[in-house]
Amino acid sequence: MSKESQNTHQIVRAVTERIRERSKPGRDEYLARMEIARLRGSARARLSCTNLAHGFAASDAPDKEALKLMRWPNVAIVSAYNDMLSAHQPLEKYPALIKRAAREAGAVAQFAGGVPAMCDGVTQGQPGMELSLFSRDVIAMATGVALAHNMFDSALCLGVCDKIVPGLVMGTLAFGHLPVILVPGGPMPSGVPNKEKARIRQLFAEGKVGRDELLESEAGSYHTAGTCTFYGTANSNQMLMEVMGLHMPGAAFVPPNTPLRDALTAAAAQRAARITALGDEYLPLSRTVDEATIVNAIVGLLATGGSTNHTLHLVAMARCAGIAITWDDFSDLSAVVPLLTRIYPNGSADVNRFHMAGGMAFLIRELLGAGLLHGDTVTIMGGGLRAYAAEPWLDEGKLAWRPAPESSGDPDVLRPANNPFSHHGGLRLLTGNLGRAVIKTSAMKAEHHVVEGPAVVFEEQEDVIAAFQAGKLSRDCVVVVRFQGPRANGMPELHQLTPSLASLQARGFHVALVTDGRMSGASGSVPAAIHVTPEVSNGGPLGRVRDGDIIRLDCHTGVLEAQVDDAVWQRRELPSLNHAKNEFGTGRELFASLRRVAGDAEAGAISLM
Repeated sequence: MSKESQNTHQIVRAVTERIRERSKPGRDEYLARMEIARLRGSARARLSCTNLAHGFAASDAPDKEALKLMRWPNVAIVSAYNDMLSAHQPLEKYPALIKRAAREAGAVAQFAGGVPAMCDGVTQGQPGMELSLFSRDVIAMATGVALAHNMFDSALCLGVCDKIVPGLVMGTLAFGHLPVILVPGGPMPSGVPNKEKARIRQLFAEGKVGRDELLESEAGSYHTAGTCTFYGTANSNQMLMEVMGLHMPGAAFVPPNTPLRDALTAAAAQRAARITALGDEYLPLSRTVDEATIVNAIVGLLATGGSTNHTLHLVAMARCAGIAITWDDFSDLSAVVPLLTRIYPNGSADVNRFHMAGGMAFLIRELLGAGLLHGDTVTIMGGGLRAYAAEPWLDEGKLAWRPAPESSGDPDVLRPANNPFSHHGGLRLLTGNLGRAVIKTSAMKAEHHVVEGPAVVFEEQEDVIAAFQAGKLSRDCVVVVRFQGPRANGMPELHQLTPSLASLQARGFHVALVTDGRMSGASGSVPAAIHVTPEVSNGGPLGRVRDGDIIRLDCHTGVLEAQVDDAVWQRRELPSLNHAKNEFGTGRELFASLRRVAGDAEAGAISLM
C-alpha cells in the first residue's frame, strides 16, 4: 500500500474496496479486452494501403508523409462544437490551434468526428427534453464511430455540457487502450446574479411579472460565449474531469478566449502526443479510469454539492469501464465528505467566484490533505493527483503551474476541510415502500429535511403548473409526478416545476416532490426525492400512490414511504399510461428503441449494454 493510500480515510478506502470486489468480473473482462487492443499495436499500421490512403487523402504534404511513415502519433479530435450552445461556441477555433500545437510536438492531429450537443437550457420544459438523456448514449456511439477508423494513437475530446462529457467518456472507454484528454471551454463572465434570476423566475411563476421582464433577466444571465455560470451539470462535469485527472491541471474554469485558455488547449494537444503507445509515457484511458478514480469523482461531487444528474452519469461512465457503483456508495461517502463550497444553487456565488477564491487547486489540495481523495491515481500527467493541487498561469507568456493559495480568497464560497460549510456531502439515499431514490440536501434549509403530507398525484409536469396557477397546491402537500422515467418518456428534467414549488415553500407551506424523473442539476432548495427506482413504467411502486395518501420523506433516517396499510398497498393495481403522445414529434420516434431497452436510474439509465 502506498503512503497516499495509507493516509486515505477509512470509509473512502472501504467503499473503494467494496467497489473493486463488486466490479471484479466486469473490470477484469474490460481490462483483458483493452490489453488485447494494446498488444495489437498501432491500429494505423494494420490498415491496408487503400484504407490508409483514404485516411490521409485530404492532409497536407507534411502530415501525409508523417502518417505514411508511421513516425508521428496521430491525435484524434472529437468535438461537440456548435454555435448555438454558448458553452461550445468557443470550441470552433480549437482544431486549428490543436493541429499547430501537435506539429510542434512531433504529431499529427486530425478532426475525427463531431458529436451532437443538446442544450438543456433550450429544451427545458419542451418536447425536445425527452431526447436529452438518451443523447448521452448517442454521443457515446458517435464517439465510437469517430474513433472506429483506427487512424489514431490518442484522442482529445472537446465538450462541456450536461450529457456531452459523460457521453464522450463513455464512448472513449470503448477505446480505452488509447490515451484520452478532455478539453473544456470555460465559463462565461458573470451576468445577472443567480439569486436575482431565481427571484424573477418565481415572480413570473406567480404571475407578478410578464414575459418581457423574464426574458430580460434570462438574457442578462446567459449573455455571451462560455458555460452557464451556475453550478449545474455542465460545471459539475468540469469539476469531475479535473478530479479524475482527465483535464490538464486547472483547466476546468479558466475563461474562454483568453491566452491562458489557449495555452491550456495547446498543452493538452502536446500532452496527448506524448502519452501514446509510440512513446515511453504510455497512459491509456483504461489505466487512468479505475475504481479509485471513480471514487474520487464521487467525493468531488459531494464536496462541491454538484449535480444530482451524476447519480446517473457517473454510474454509466463507470459501467463502461467495467466498474459497478450504486447509490449506497454515494450515500456512504456523503456521510464523511464535508461540503467545502457554496456555489449556486447551494449558495449565491457562481463558478467564477469559486475559481477566483482558489478553485479546483485549493479544493483538491484540501481533500487530499483530509485523506478524502485517492492521491495515487494515474492521471494524464502521469503522476498522482497532487499535480492537480496547482493552478495554471502564464509566466512571461509560457504556461506554468504554481501551488494553490494557502487560504481561500472568499470563505463564503470556498472553505478548507477543517472548517466546512457542512460535515457531510448533502446527498442521501432514500428507501421505503416507494422504491429507492436520491435527494440533494446541500441547498435545503434544515427545516425542510423532513416533510410529511398528503400526496397530489400527476402524470404530466404541465398539469402540476396548471394546478399551481389554479391555487390547488396552496397547502402542505407532496407532489408526486410519475411516468417520467427513462422507459416512459426518456426521463426529461422537471426543472420548470422549481419556481412554482419554491413559491409554495416561500409562502410557508411544507412541500416536496417525489418523482421517477429527474430534476435539473441546478435544483435543490425544495425537497425532491428523484430518480425513484424502479420507475412506474417498469412496475415501480410509486404507481400505487393515490391522492391523499400520506407520504413521508425523511432525510435524517433515509425513509421514503407512503403511510398506507401494507395489505391495502399490495392490493392496489399498478396503473398503465398510454405513451402515444411521447412517441412522435421533435424526433422522439427516432429514440423508441432506446426507451424500450433503457436500464433503471440506479444502473445509469443506460441503453447501450
